[in-house]
Amino acid sequence: MADYNILASEDAFLGLEEDDAASYDQAKAVIIPFGLEASVSYGGGTEKGPAAILKASHQVELFDEDLWCEPYKNYGVVTLECAADNKTDIPSELDRLEKIVGSVLDDGKFPLVLGGEHSLTAGSIRPFVKKYDELVVLHFDAHADLRDGYEGEHYSHAAALRRVMDFENVKLYSFGIRNISAGEIPFLEANGHRVKIYWAKDKAAWNFDEIISHFKGKTVYLTFDLDGFDSSVMPATGTPEPGGLFWDDVIPIIKEVAKESKIVGADVVELAPMENLHASDFLAAKLCYKILSYSLNQK
Repeated sequence: MADYNILASEDAFLGLEEDDAASYDQAKAVIIPFGLEASVSYGGGTEKGPAAILKASHQVELFDEDLWCEPYKNYGVVTLECAADNKTDIPSELDRLEKIVGSVLDDGKFPLVLGGEHSLTAGSIRPFVKKYDELVVLHFDAHADLRDGYEGEHYSHAAALRRVMDFENVKLYSFGIRNISAGEIPFLEANGHRVKIYWAKDKAAWNFDEIISHFKGKTVYLTFDLDGFDSSVMPATGTPEPGGLFWDDVIPIIKEVAKESKIVGADVVELAPMENLHASDFLAAKLCYKILSYSLNQK
């Protein structure tokens, strides 16, 4: 990781005191801020998402009442000083992100990418599909993102999970979906053996045991588009959708999947910060801490 600087602890994720912060060698978790914004199709602002999450994370309480400890002390976390270059093309930035994530993964650490738009997942997932024979993707989102490109962009944010499914060793389980185009349906129906959607409209009937059975003993990558949350609690995103998920819908799934599988990396994307609305930034930051703590504290 010699090519990348590490943010000072007071500026990094969680804003830890220097005495409490881990070094890169000590840390199991590495935060990768990558505010890629090149294909948004409604509201903008996702390039500011990583900075907003880092700032809000300084207000997250370090003690977790569920795990009954300060989990970061059990795994250590550092934040890279890096950013997306939104003046270049998406494929070039995805290649660069692949190298960053791959380097972190090669060092035996847990990469957590902060977006930025969802298109970045097509780059961040590549080191994982190369390393593992089978990878299961845990996906929270309002949108299926199974278009084969959108508005002329092969790597559009609207095609994020279609690009993930380009890799034959990946299976996808999506939660909270409530927006899908007619053009995506043929791919979904033809790939039922690899893709399953848990529709938001059916949330009350979801079978928790069935959900967890998909992940037991598997290697898992988690991608969380924040518009998976209902727009009443997450308005600060480019494509907000009503009828979505709430905190208590997603946290039990993440917690149990972390217990029953090995979550090896994640991204949290599509925060578009709104002035004087801190709740969305804070929600995103606390979600990141929960993902790290469930994935790393229980092992």
